[in-house]
Parts: sequence; C-alpha cells; structure tokens
Amino acid sequence: MEDESHPKTLYVGNLSRDVTENLILQLFTQIGPCKSCKMITEHTSNDPYCFVEFFEHRDAAAALAAMNGRKILGKEVKVNWATTPSSQKKDTSNHFHVFVGDLSPEITTDDIRAAFAPFGKISDARVVKDMTTGKSKGYGFVSFYNKLDAENAIVHMGGQWLGGRQIRTNWATRKPPAPKSVQDSNSKQLRFDEVVNQSSPQNCTVYCGGIQSGLTEHLMRQTFSPFGQIMEIRVFPEKGYSFVRYHSAIPVFKSPQGSSKIS
Repeated sequence: MEDESHPKTLYVGNLSRDVTENLILQLFTQIGPCKSCKMITEHTSNDPYCFVEFFEHRDAAAALAAMNGRKILGKEVKVNWATTPSSQKKDTSNHFHVFVGDLSPEITTDDIRAAFAPFGKISDARVVKDMTTGKSKGYGFVSFYNKLDAENAIVHMGGQWLGGRQIRTNWATRKPPAPKSVQDSNSKQLRFDEVVNQSSPQNCTVYCGGIQSGLTEHLMRQTFSPFGQIMEIRVFPEKGYSFVRYHSAIPVFKSPQGSSKIS
C-alpha cells in the first residue's frame, strides 16, 4: 500500500485498443523511472485503461502534468492519480448498481459521477460507449457501496434533468431497458409546472443549464443563496450547467426568463 499523501501510481484512461504496456512504459519512462504498468482490457465496449507505478512521487506528478490530454495513437488520454492500489481495479460485484438511461450524447462518465455523488460514496461510474464509433449509447451505470444510498439515488434522480434530457434510473439488470427513440424524447417540450410536479418532494438539488458564458461557483452561490442554505455547488463551465444542493427540500421558483429545470 503506497503512502496516500505521496502517491506514485497513475491511472491512464481513454486508450486506443492498439496501445500496449510496452508503449506506455516507453512514453512514461521518458519522464521518470517506472516500476510497473498494468493494462486492463475488458471484453466490453469500454475503452482500455492502465495503471502506471513510478518509483518516486515527484516523477508521477510530473508525468500527470505532462501526459494528461496528450494524444497516444490518435486518442486523447486521461491521466489522473489512481484511486486504488496499483494493479487492481476495484471489485464492485457486491456493490449496489444503478442503471441511468436516456442520457444526452454529450454526458460523460465524469458528469454522471458528479450528478450522483451527493447521494453517497460511489465505487464506480461509467457511460457505456459503442465499441465501433466511440459514442455514448445513451445509458450508464453508477455503483454505490451502500444500498440505501443507491435507493435514494434511484428515487430522487429518476425523471430529473441532466444536460438536455430527463434521465431514467432503476436497479441495474443484465440487459438495460431499451432507450427511448430520439423522436420520442424530443417530441414534447415539458412546461415548468410539469417538471416541478414530476420532481420528488424530498429533492434538495437544483439543476441550472443553458449558461453560455460566465458560469462560476460564486455566481451560482450569489444567485441561489436567497432561496435557502446551500450545502454544495458543482459547476461545469465547459458544458454550461451547474448543480446546487440545498440543506432541505428546495422551494419552487422560476428563472428570470420564467423557466427552470429541477434536478
């Protein structure tokens, strides 16, 4: 077990299926001596990923700064500190898995992890992609350590807004329900009152979207603090939306333009 305050292991994701452990080692050892590289290739539509362990923390930190966002065999890789011991992906088979459907095409794994994080500790999250095109299939999964957290997420997030669509939630099964057709999902624009009526009475989180520029945590806090005690704010400036979580059930209010989306 490595020292958590001076980690030496990096997670490297979004890899091309042509990338090998030797190639990763050749690239990363240019920054510092590597102890090992473990490639994880699942027989699913998910992209391969690997863990690279360095001998020294400073070399791992330098590699993180240098390699995150770089292209390897045509794909922009994602590099971050590993959240588990160097050569093992967390076993989530005994955890509690939530199916998340009707996702907008632009929604990523990071987006659904952030959206569900307020409900409890998450062990895994992923948006399922088409193996050929690399595009989202419109659904994903979020795994919780605690069953009650998963139940709360299913109850409170079902029918709520993420990106430009209302999402569906349920316990994960071997074969997820077929997503609605694009025509069905876009055929009706819900009114504000309909969105509010479909929200859980215990809902404490507001989704605010369609912000083209200037989105900051300070702006959201300044705008939404008059409505109650804010516990957490998550902003996604590049995607133009934000989540505001209150201490208790949120009041019903409209934006200056007369519309709002509740999440």
